[in-house]
Amino acid sequence: MRRPGLTSAEASRGAADETCADRPAAMGSDSILLSRTPPAWVDTAVERWRELLLDHANCEKKAASTALALMFAYPEERALGTALSRLAREELRHFEQVQRMMAALEVPVTRQRPGRYAAALRAHFRTSDPGRKLDLLLAGALIEARSCERFRLLAPRLPAPLASFYQQLEQSEARHFQLYVDFACADAPHEWRRRLRELSEHEAQLATAPDPEFRFHSGPPPAPRAL
Repeated sequence: MRRPGLTSAEASRGAADETCADRPAAMGSDSILLSRTPPAWVDTAVERWRELLLDHANCEKKAASTALALMFAYPEERALGTALSRLAREELRHFEQVQRMMAALEVPVTRQRPGRYAAALRAHFRTSDPGRKLDLLLAGALIEARSCERFRLLAPRLPAPLASFYQQLEQSEARHFQLYVDFACADAPHEWRRRLRELSEHEAQLATAPDPEFRFHSGPPPAPRAL
């Protein structure tokens, strides 16, 4: 029941605040990921760090384009648009940093085929609103959370200057996935947890199942065949 003196919009915001009240102010990436990155992926990434860095540059561009696409899709959402504008600029700065890192480490720029991760996750999105908007926000949170986790795992095992660079990026990705979670919670306070669980199950499968393409968000490489 609406409290006396409140408009319907104010009452809705109040209900959302109450529903999201049990969400921690700062969630860790592990709180929304259902599976940890397999050690085999980390071992491969440490060995093939040049390929990793190349795909990392592509990931930063994709993250910026995802934020911009959401801005265009929901222009009436002013707060969301402002937050995503800032996020897109930060992602592009990260892209520039990765490019400079590649130049310093003499990693050539080559074309790559897209990995399965993002497209396979999008295949589970709903096709119309309001469900599609929530799915886009939650997928953004999951991708950023997986990036955060992998930066954390890689930083102690990579040589300088990559180690300190990835340590810094872990903190950025933590802010990014928190931003997406916050907007998802505000947008669908009664549904976001259930839907996050559903999408998290798909994301965990993609991040842990053997993957023929090594990418920043891929699963581990397939086990070698027995002779």
